[in-house]
Amino acid sequence: MTTLELPGLFDLQVNGFGGIDFNAPDLTEDGVDAALARMRESGVTRCLPTLITSSFERFATSARVITRESRDAIAGLHMEGPYISPEDGARGAHPRADVAAASIDDFRRRQDAAAGRIRLVTLAPEVPGALALIAYLVESGVRVAIGHTAAAPHQIADAIAAGATLATHLGNGCAQMLPRHPNVIWELLAADEVSASIIADGHHLPPATVKAMVRAKGTARTVLVTDAIAAAGQPPGRYRIGGVACDLDARGRVSLPGTPYLAGSALTLDRAIANTVRFAGASIEEAIAMASTHPARFLGEEPLGTIRAEWDPVSYELRVVA
Repeated sequence: MTTLELPGLFDLQVNGFGGIDFNAPDLTEDGVDAALARMRESGVTRCLPTLITSSFERFATSARVITRESRDAIAGLHMEGPYISPEDGARGAHPRADVAAASIDDFRRRQDAAAGRIRLVTLAPEVPGALALIAYLVESGVRVAIGHTAAAPHQIADAIAAGATLATHLGNGCAQMLPRHPNVIWELLAADEVSASIIADGHHLPPATVKAMVRAKGTARTVLVTDAIAAAGQPPGRYRIGGVACDLDARGRVSLPGTPYLAGSALTLDRAIANTVRFAGASIEEAIAMASTHPARFLGEEPLGTIRAEWDPVSYELRVVA
């Protein structure tokens, strides 16, 4: 067992934690603080609470609660949708009824409700209005990610040319069956201008896929995220993300009830680091950077503080101790 001092971890995509759903209509400030405290136990000192596809009213309710007070742990908001593909598979667990065309006016309303704190928007390049919105977001200093998409190669290329710089949970949020080539995964892996976030929980991506993606992107352009929902840090059972019910099983897999479809995760970022060492053959230092300095740099920031952890390279266990 080796004791490490590492930068505070930075999660760019977390929908909830410790029984708290950031998308819940009854979210409270105490709930936000409780979730942040539980995340700190796994080494996360900074994050982007993530609000998924919803009506403006539902988005605004959560956004106002999350941004009402200044908290060092909250670097801003990640708005995932509603400007995404309506297609099954690509849409993931996002409610189809709230999927919408990209709109600068709609985004402005949501940004106003969030007190200007939206830092990252995930959208699908093929939705109407996407390119104009990407240009507006980039001009406004908001980062743009490509995700939940069934885009053709030329549409992905156009989005990147307009300023998209991240692939959200690459390998997920796409159709269950894809052409061998070309397809959205190959296009985003090959795009040198784009970093990729991945969910290294062993459920969203098989170990061999994590290894191939990290090697293709390189460790410097790979970001580890949890995409955690309220189930993270909790026992098996039923949880929610917004209005969507999700089941956490004994293996740590979160899915839509009665289906094989994933719906967020119960992953913690310290576990994602350990899994990436095991799956991809990365060094512990490289994997730590994917969950701390790389996501912080993506937003033009530095990690917040330091944490101490114990690392066992035999069992692949990283345990935060302070």
